[in-house]
Parts: sequence; C-alpha cells; structure tokens
Amino acid sequence: MALAPELSRQTKLKEVAGIPLQAPTVDNWSQIQTFKAKPDDLLICTYPKSGTTWIQEIVDMIEQNGDVEKCQRTIIQHRHPFIEWARPPQPSGVDKANAMPAPRILRTHLPTQLLPPSFWTNNCKFLYVARNAKDCMVSYYHFYRMSQVLPDPGTWNEYFETFINGKVSWGSWFDHVKGWWEIRDRYQILFLFYEDMKRDPKREIQKVMQFMGKNLDEEVVDKIVLETSFEKMKENPMTNRSTVPKSVLDQSISPFMRKGTVGDWKNHFTVAQNDRFDEIYKQKMDGTSLNFCMEL
Repeated sequence: MALAPELSRQTKLKEVAGIPLQAPTVDNWSQIQTFKAKPDDLLICTYPKSGTTWIQEIVDMIEQNGDVEKCQRTIIQHRHPFIEWARPPQPSGVDKANAMPAPRILRTHLPTQLLPPSFWTNNCKFLYVARNAKDCMVSYYHFYRMSQVLPDPGTWNEYFETFINGKVSWGSWFDHVKGWWEIRDRYQILFLFYEDMKRDPKREIQKVMQFMGKNLDEEVVDKIVLETSFEKMKENPMTNRSTVPKSVLDQSISPFMRKGTVGDWKNHFTVAQNDRFDEIYKQKMDGTSLNFCMEL
C-alpha cells in the first residue's frame, strides 16, 4: 500500500539555540546572522500565522500611498524579503534584501534573541503583530497540514502537545510574544494586536501610517481598509499564495487564507484541552503585562 503523501513527508527541523527552524535556514545561519541592516530599514516581525501577510499588505499600501496597481507589481512574498528564508539554489532572503534599494521593508518570524544583531545596533524600526495563542495555534496547525516543507503535524491532539512545548518551527509562541513585548520601549517598536486590527482596522492602520512617517488623506486610509480586508485579500492572487506550487503549499488540504477570524479555536479545543491550555498559559505568561483578547 502506497503511503499517503502527508505521511511520506520526511522534513525535519533543526535547532539554533534551542529554537526549531527549517533546515535550509539553519544551514544558512552565518549569512543570516551577519546580515547588515540599515538605519532606515523597517522590519515586520511576527510569530507565524499572526497576520503577517495582512500587515505586509497594509504596510505596502501605505508605502504606495494607496495605489492598488503598484501593490499588484509582484506577489507579496517578493515585495518584502524574508530575512531567514533559504531554499538553494534560489537566492536567499538575505541575498534579496541586499539587492534591494533603501529604504527597505523586510520581514521575519525570528524571536528577539535570534535576530541579526545589526538590526539592534542600527536602531531600525520594528513593527510587531501578536495574535492570541489559541487562534494562532489553530491557524498554524492548518498551515502545517498544507505546508510540504514542514514536518507532518500528526493529529490535532499530537500537534497540540508540539505547540505548547514550543517544538514548532520558530519555537514557543509564549517566548516569542513575551520577548518582543518586553523590549518594546527600548527600541522603535510598534506593537500591534491582531484582534485590535480586526476590531478597528482603520485606527490600527492609522497607527502604522504614523509609525512609518506617512500622512495620507482620510479617503486613502478608507481605501486601504477596504483593500486589506480578509475577503479582498483572499481573492487577490498577489496575496493569497495561489501562485505557490503545490509541492510547497498544498492548498487543496487547507487554504493559505483560511478564516482570518477571532475565536475559531472554539471549534478545535476540547473542554479538557482548553482547561489545560489556560493552566499552562497562566504559568508561562506569569509576570507579563501582555493581555490578549480570545474572542470578539
């Protein structure tokens, strides 16, 4: 009997300082660590499945002054180089960033302790988006299922353990959000919450605009709100990853842009899992002033 494709996925994660990462990233680690940031770089930082594509599109629309055509110039993953991305023989994220004219907008999923040091020494701007752990966990599960370059997540119950133990790619959600939150006042960091972006997109987009030093008319801001809605982006081939080959992301298993809602975790967590998660959450988030909204 032939193995189902997802069972034959032999992808293994490697680790850097205890953080699991994809093997090509770890193999390219010295190039990533010696990356030379520039003072006018803006780095979009997120834990996976926390609204990365959404904030990228918002930032790009602001940068292009609301010009939809300019935002259609290329697929979103080519607009903002992904620092730790590596898949030889293609140019790495660092290669792409190095080839890019300033001012650059870049992105990363790296936790603070793994970020190339030049970002800190150059006092770059950082835009961090955090999403509540339960929805993030669910979204990441479906992404793991359809990604052909990540290990097979197994059942929801198995993956639940992997996630709470921080054994997923890019490590522990808890450590990631706490790490960025704790340094938010020491650097130029705009810290946003996914749930606030859902609740009042216009207000959050205006914050990003001010942070970027842009001043756009109200009707342009309204247009950005409309163009960056989940419904619009799900239909937009420049943002929905429909151009990515099935050998990398198999969207017949789960769409890249799945629901984009707050509270979908209730459709996945059992009562026992929810109680257990709340207990772990309390321990791991003890002593932090971070507050998440779990439903709207």
